[in-house]
Amino acid sequence: MFPLRVPLLAALVSLALCQYDYYDYQPSNPLGPSGPNCNQECECPITFPSAMYCDSRKLKFVPVVPTGIKYLYLQNNQIEEIKAGVFDNVTAELRWLVLDNNGLTNDKIAKGTIDKLTGLEKLFFSNNRLTEPVIPPSKSLDELKMMHNKLSKFPSGLLSDKENLTSINLQFNELTSDAISGAFKGPKKLLSLDVSHNKLKKLPAGVPSSLEILYADYNDIDSIGAGYLNKLPSLQYLRISHNKLADSGIPAGVFNVSSLVELDLSFNKLQSIPEINEQLEQFYLQANEINKIDMASFCKFSTATNYSHLKHLRLDGNNVTSENMPHDSSFCLRIASDIMFD
Repeated sequence: MFPLRVPLLAALVSLALCQYDYYDYQPSNPLGPSGPNCNQECECPITFPSAMYCDSRKLKFVPVVPTGIKYLYLQNNQIEEIKAGVFDNVTAELRWLVLDNNGLTNDKIAKGTIDKLTGLEKLFFSNNRLTEPVIPPSKSLDELKMMHNKLSKFPSGLLSDKENLTSINLQFNELTSDAISGAFKGPKKLLSLDVSHNKLKKLPAGVPSSLEILYADYNDIDSIGAGYLNKLPSLQYLRISHNKLADSGIPAGVFNVSSLVELDLSFNKLQSIPEINEQLEQFYLQANEINKIDMASFCKFSTATNYSHLKHLRLDGNNVTSENMPHDSSFCLRIASDIMFD
């Protein structure tokens, strides 16, 4: 038995509904005496003997992990090195490894450590100093978090056998479009990919068709490839705010796909509203240079049964006001409960 967790899909949907709330894992330390099968630097509660809590202890090194440990919490330390042999007792057993908020670099991670973990399901490696990903051989890996590092490359093929990987978080790194070319072709079940706060010029290429959430805020993206979203039939949430998108970089109809629920194009350089599908519910366009409102962007035609399903539309911070709304807008946008201007 292990602590209750929010089911993955529910957590992903919750993420999407909160526009800029990035999830970060913060486990709580259960109360109670420590069991006998535990490193003296840590705690292994009798009520949860397969977990070893070594978090927030000013550790400089990863302690030797005893047999039977499946969940290892090492976040919020001063760890700068992972020495060979520390995982030898749990190479097939360890399921969760949390190393957030330390000082690890690639050259201080010895061979025969993470590269021997064949059963790992979750690897949390955020707020360190990695320049390239550290990926275990486990085919069971389902969640990978490496935010707030110094990643500048992500070699193609690292995830080629990670068919169970559903969530990847790489925001706040130094990744370029070339650096991640082909990096995400392997995970056939990938649901969520966050590459916000990097140096991308375009949306990631070669992402699997299973993807439901793609965040690429705060990059240098200036264009969207024609037909890009047609290759992602399950995509529901797309955020490309704080980029360099202009009308010339938006092919006609590129966002007109029926799967999208939320589209964020705020803080770009758009002068007109891109065409969207009638099924879209949340549309963020604030802080662009939009100077006209054309109902054809929302509805090709409006009838009693054909209309936009938009509920929220943000147009504040543009060159339009409510007076620019066409007289027939209420027929197309009949269920919009919130249309925001300045």
